[in-house]
Amino acid sequence: MTAKEFAAARGAELVESGMVLGLGSGSTATLLVQALGRRLAAGTLTNIRGVPTSSAIAAVARESGVPLSTLDEDPVLDLDIDGADEVDPDLHLIKGLGGALLWEKIVATAARRLVILADASKLVPRLGTKAPLPVEVVPFGWKTHLAFLESLGARPTLRSGPGGAPYVTDEGNYILDARFEGIADPRGLERTLLSRPGVVGTGLFLGMAEQVIIGTEAGITVKRRR
Repeated sequence: MTAKEFAAARGAELVESGMVLGLGSGSTATLLVQALGRRLAAGTLTNIRGVPTSSAIAAVARESGVPLSTLDEDPVLDLDIDGADEVDPDLHLIKGLGGALLWEKIVATAARRLVILADASKLVPRLGTKAPLPVEVVPFGWKTHLAFLESLGARPTLRSGPGGAPYVTDEGNYILDARFEGIADPRGLERTLLSRPGVVGTGLFLGMAEQVIIGTEAGITVKRRR
């Protein structure tokens, strides 16, 4: 098994019959949903529903036989299991390189518990060390945010989709990928970004993860919030 497969397998073990879940997006979350589908098919798991964080993971769930729900139908979730692009020592996260950050944060906020699946390459001493920070903005006036992000010390770029057109999220927004040389004050940066009109979300998930399951080639380790 790969590191991601080890993490996904452990994540699937956390799911109990009767739960309503948040289904994260990305490659590791895809492995998790597929593992849940196998458990359902085998009869070791029954009567679960999943709220998807993207149209892509919704398609995986349908293919895997995992029943879907919505936050309108289930506004409180038992558990949300998702991936991450960076994890710092306090279990603060950067997410959103897959483009689902806004829906992921809404679903995570609705869940009683957030568990993150990752491999060891996602561990960083400080957020912003490896991954850019995704910032979701409405299309109207998106260029006005570039100089603002630069004033905060970032190198921002508009994320492109197929054919070079702007990448469009499931919510119909654009994503600016802001490259920092490490983020010294994540909470302050989050407040500053969200106070700006037109910014609808960031990939900073601060103090939200209860535990992080780290997959390695030899198995898993579990980090819990201090």
